Amino acid sequence: MNETALTVHQTARPHGFPTAEHFAFVESTLPEPVADSALVENLYWSVDPYHREMMDDLPGGFALGTPLEGRTIGRVIASRTPRLAEGEIVLHRQGWRTHAVVTPEETRQLPRFDGVPLTAYLSILGGTGLTAYVGLTRIARLQEGEDLFVSAAAGGVGTATGRFARLLGAGRLVGSAGSAAKARHLIQEVGYDAVFDYHDGPAADLLGKVAPDGIDVFVDNVGGEQLAAAVGALREFGRIVRIGTISQYNNPDPPTPRFNYADIVEKSLRMEGFLVSNYRDIQEELYGFAVPHLQSGRLVPDETVVDGFEHIVEAFLGMLRGRNTGKIIVRDSTEPLSVN
Repeated sequence: MNETALTVHQTARPHGFPTAEHFAFVESTLPEPVADSALVENLYWSVDPYHREMMDDLPGGFALGTPLEGRTIGRVIASRTPRLAEGEIVLHRQGWRTHAVVTPEETRQLPRFDGVPLTAYLSILGGTGLTAYVGLTRIARLQEGEDLFVSAAAGGVGTATGRFARLLGAGRLVGSAGSAAKARHLIQEVGYDAVFDYHDGPAADLLGKVAPDGIDVFVDNVGGEQLAAAVGALREFGRIVRIGTISQYNNPDPPTPRFNYADIVEKSLRMEGFLVSNYRDIQEELYGFAVPHLQSGRLVPDETVVDGFEHIVEAFLGMLRGRNTGKIIVRDSTEPLSVN
């Protein structure tokens, strides 16, 4: 067992895109569990778009000079509570560090399903998959045969949304992505019918070409110009599921989307956002829906795995630049990828 621990601290507030200089790796002695807690050696870390929002000087954001947080999966290596046995695999939120002292209340014990890798609990079965599932089933209330447009379709939530929508019987499925290679992956592997590269022109024109007859549901991970385009393309009683606004996270003065506000009334549109943290009671339902498809091979997690905790900042910055396909996960370089 290592005798030292590494944590990542934020050292300054970024203006625009963050860089490696906004972070510092801090070494310390290995923490020891106190009564009713356990020491966890972290194995897999999630880096997510919301972490960029947390870097700003906002209520509830990251404090400078302290360890950052995030979803992670680890193994209990020392315990002072009967509720966390040594060797047990748990999920908790004290990520961005190699080791963490946690209480049972701060952890979630993971069910183990044959053939399902641990990384799935940070992607298709984790907060990413739960966001996609809630967006489709609770917010959009997707009906069989309805047509969808998904922005940032090659990201973690976008790929999960596409795969779930197919299983739920969606009609035409179109998306946006940041490159031709991502568009090909979405069409050939995920099940999208058509995908446009948002760099290729005005979003309204590009969306009109791939969805000339309009859409019923827009799952929005981006905001901005693509949100405005979707409002124009939505049919009567269309729904907008607001998940994120990644187009604005690194822009200190983002432009306001411009669209015909009368469309909201005249087409009886509904726009609703949500926080996945308010839907934790849906987690078991997600397992029941997704696990059988994972085991049969009909559902495949889309993941970009980066080896080595020392690359966690690089992985995060790459995700903000769109260098991943699917959910990006950092893996301890000594941990077998296929463990389950």
